[in-house]
Amino acid sequence: MMLAQALFAPQSVALIGASGDVAKNTARPQRFLRKHGYTGRIVPINPTRDEILGERAYPTLAAACDALGTPVEHAFVMAPGDAVERAVADCGACGVPLVSVFSDGFAETGAAGMARQRALVETARAAGVRLLGPNSMGVIDVPGGVAITVNAVLEGETPPSGSTSVVSQSGTMLGTLISRGAARGLGFAKLVSVGNEADLGVGELVDLLVDDADTRVIALFLETLRDAPRLAAAARRAHAAGKPVVAFKLGRSALGEAMARSHTGAMAGTDAAIDAFFRAHGIARVEMLETLIEIAPLLDGRTPVALRHAPRVAVVTTTGGGAASVVDRLGVQGLTAMTPSPALKETLAAHGVRVADAPIVDLTMASTGPRYRAVLEALLASADCDAVLAVVGSSAQFHPDFAVAPIVESPRAVKPLAVFLTPQADLSLKRLAERGIAAFRTPEACADALSTFFRWHAPATTAQATAPAGLPRLPAQPDEKDALAVFAALGVPTVASTLARAPDYAHDLAYPVAAKVSSQAIAHKTEAGGVALNIADRAEFEARIATLLAAVRQARPQAPIDGVLVQRMERGLAEAIVGYRDDPLVGPLVLLGVGGTLAELYHDTALRLCPIDEAEAHAMIDAVKGLAVIRGYRNLPRGDVAALARTIVAVARLAALPGRPVAEAEINPLIIKDEGVVAVDALIVMKESLP
Repeated sequence: MMLAQALFAPQSVALIGASGDVAKNTARPQRFLRKHGYTGRIVPINPTRDEILGERAYPTLAAACDALGTPVEHAFVMAPGDAVERAVADCGACGVPLVSVFSDGFAETGAAGMARQRALVETARAAGVRLLGPNSMGVIDVPGGVAITVNAVLEGETPPSGSTSVVSQSGTMLGTLISRGAARGLGFAKLVSVGNEADLGVGELVDLLVDDADTRVIALFLETLRDAPRLAAAARRAHAAGKPVVAFKLGRSALGEAMARSHTGAMAGTDAAIDAFFRAHGIARVEMLETLIEIAPLLDGRTPVALRHAPRVAVVTTTGGGAASVVDRLGVQGLTAMTPSPALKETLAAHGVRVADAPIVDLTMASTGPRYRAVLEALLASADCDAVLAVVGSSAQFHPDFAVAPIVESPRAVKPLAVFLTPQADLSLKRLAERGIAAFRTPEACADALSTFFRWHAPATTAQATAPAGLPRLPAQPDEKDALAVFAALGVPTVASTLARAPDYAHDLAYPVAAKVSSQAIAHKTEAGGVALNIADRAEFEARIATLLAAVRQARPQAPIDGVLVQRMERGLAEAIVGYRDDPLVGPLVLLGVGGTLAELYHDTALRLCPIDEAEAHAMIDAVKGLAVIRGYRNLPRGDVAALARTIVAVARLAALPGRPVAEAEINPLIIKDEGVVAVDALIVMKESLP
């Protein structure tokens, strides 16, 4: 039997641990199945009851299968935690292909619970059973009338059917999405609570939904990523099938960040890494839960657009104040409200609408239905804008036929169309939803949705990276000299350096020079007072080295000092940080930002999954605002952007090292010149050196 059928459309469902007490959670699945239209066979399992809520009950699953003569397709386990493993084994013996486990007391409770969960998975695999959960609130297939769940939202009316399916790491959020969606006239297709993802996880479920005829948009409610590669592959399949994937990621996990020893480790934290993961694999990310509920019609049937300019939104309104509230939020999100061109003004004037050089087309005094529709269609067809936002005032609440009819009647365009209703207008929301038009109840969610659409990218082309050859062997704790040697072997131009040792710290570099303490135990030399720049001659060198060493010994008295790394002073047009991090959730990342001692402060960075090619490296350079100074901003001298791009690609090749031994690495700063670049400070942290 196909997994999707057993999960979403089983012909028979066993409820293990079913209760006849309607006040109990364990009675809900049986009540909900019948209430919401399930026509298959329900098999309650309870050792003390012969009948439950009008259905014949059986003491064991084996007894039920013997009596029925056919295997059950889906079992929902509500037994106490210590009985779950036995129930799963019984399911395997009876040929049940899929078991959803509502019972808790597993990995979410700590080490002992994790051990119980591992044993449960081993039992399921030995029995040939697939698991959803444990700690899962179950599955809902709205069009199919399947409600294998304890979620209390189904105590109400049957929710509306729709084309958005949801995979959630929070079971209770399914009820939130269903109830809030219904209030807007929005429905859902499939909804799955994954629980602990001991077996079936988010990625595999997304993969199943790609092939689901009822599903057009896939929404994810995520707390973390448990299997990033599987989700990545599924998201790419979804994009190829024309099914947008949109995610709301809750929380900002500190996983791995406590061990970060580089600026890159701090700036490429887990949340930023997940952003990069979503971008790389074509997943749109919303910032607000409200947006996750409302955005589906904006994405449905559309693909990401690649713009070379800030997205321009045409705003047409019958309420100036309401429109201004959204325009303000659009600006915060980096979008601009379109000011009509002379050609567009002429087009609008032909429809009796005269507009000034303002970012809002205000129809307050000319809002007849035909005129409104004509203006809306003109904006949707105009090359002046990339999206259209219609803002409707109080008439949306009291005169929905008049207020939204021109919007509902407008032809569907490739260009996104969003609607913000300033009052609470349930009927208008429903009519827009029925037409597949994205409608929003708050200016914040409306702006977030439009911003999400324009931040959405097609999956990145998978670059090929070969393992770099000829790299020097790295010790467990590389110092800066070791790190510079590795980057040089990767093809990055590096500063001329020599290690000067006590007692006289002799070197053969021409002045001016820079001097830095050399110690495997000191990752950030500036904080320890271990850097001296622009040393003009030998006399100054001796004086400043003495001061430098004294400062380091006071700041880090236990750190062993190998000597002083002396480097030729380098100057250029700008400084960049190019970093690498092997993130514990999403894998290797490469980072670009404005360099120097304040790199971590500004957080002006671009982050991508490794490997990358030079085209993606150039896109990263364009994304860092502080590097506009080398892109010819206001006629400033142009830096060697091509050399910077080659450096980014080279650093990303650390991900191709056999065994991926590098945890973090960075060049900071990388001096960018009019011709070429040069690395003047480098750091590499090996995984084996982490605590």
